[in-house]
Amino acid sequence: MLDSPPSWNFSHDSFVLRGFPELQRQRRLLALPFLASYASVLLGNSVLVHVIRGVERLHSPMYLLIGTLCVVDILVATAIVPNALLGLLFDWNHISLAGCLTQMFFTHFLSSVESTLLLAMALDRYVAICQPLRYADIIDSSMLVRLLLFTLIRSGSIMAALVGLAGSLWFCDSNVIRHCYCDHMALVSLACDDTQKNSTAGLVVIVCFVGVDISLIILSYMKILSVVLRAAAAGEERWKAFHTCGTHLMVMMCFYLVGSVSFLSHNLHLHVPTEVNTFMGLVYILFPATVNPVIYGVRTKEIRKGFKRIFKLREKKLTKTKVSPSAQSDVTCFQ
Repeated sequence: MLDSPPSWNFSHDSFVLRGFPELQRQRRLLALPFLASYASVLLGNSVLVHVIRGVERLHSPMYLLIGTLCVVDILVATAIVPNALLGLLFDWNHISLAGCLTQMFFTHFLSSVESTLLLAMALDRYVAICQPLRYADIIDSSMLVRLLLFTLIRSGSIMAALVGLAGSLWFCDSNVIRHCYCDHMALVSLACDDTQKNSTAGLVVIVCFVGVDISLIILSYMKILSVVLRAAAAGEERWKAFHTCGTHLMVMMCFYLVGSVSFLSHNLHLHVPTEVNTFMGLVYILFPATVNPVIYGVRTKEIRKGFKRIFKLREKKLTKTKVSPSAQSDVTCFQ
């Protein structure tokens, strides 16, 4: 005889994404902030990548890391926002189990890659400021290649195991995922069988990417601040250094703290309303992706110079195109 209840004779192979169920009547209005956020993510990060790619003096490790961060921000936003917009605008919110697991993998994989990039950027600044004479020996092209391999192996293996465990579950009750995208715990919470392994895997993810990364990031910024504050003679320079590091840490804490609460709310049995949890799951992805071009682009002197240089060169090309030599002779004749 079977020990399993009769309802376990089947498992759902398709699901319905239902984020913000209380606002279903206003879902088309809800699409506006999604669209605005996605447009700002695409525009800001694309411009920054274009500037870094087009200005040769920005082809240094720090700016290449910033450019890579921008690409990751575009990809992770693209993994969730277009599908969410289709659901809000046209009610196309059905997704297969395979599609759900694929979206889950890329969303969490890219978020973990972003965590590693933030750590790499903090360590890069630590070496540049605290050990400037050794910077060229420590941070070089081979180091970037090793960092890329480490990122892909760490993020890929951990997230593949996480998604594999979720895909092995039996879904025999509701098939409505109360989220705008296939979040790990939003799907796992629908399972009928034991999810202890999934909860443990979620804790491992937090330990690997939050516990380790944010600790090293904070330590690096503390060292940077101590060196900069000792070297800065004027109060204004000290405030500028403190403000810059503080702004970076605030954005990072939003990414790590909000993401951790959203990811672990089920594991820790936190009574977080579904709408709040969905909102946090969107904020930890879209907010950093929106403000990173400002934090690391607009507020960075060299990137501002690069943007002005590209803009002026393009303006000169347009002027030369519009005012050709033959056109200039015609203008002279009419004067």
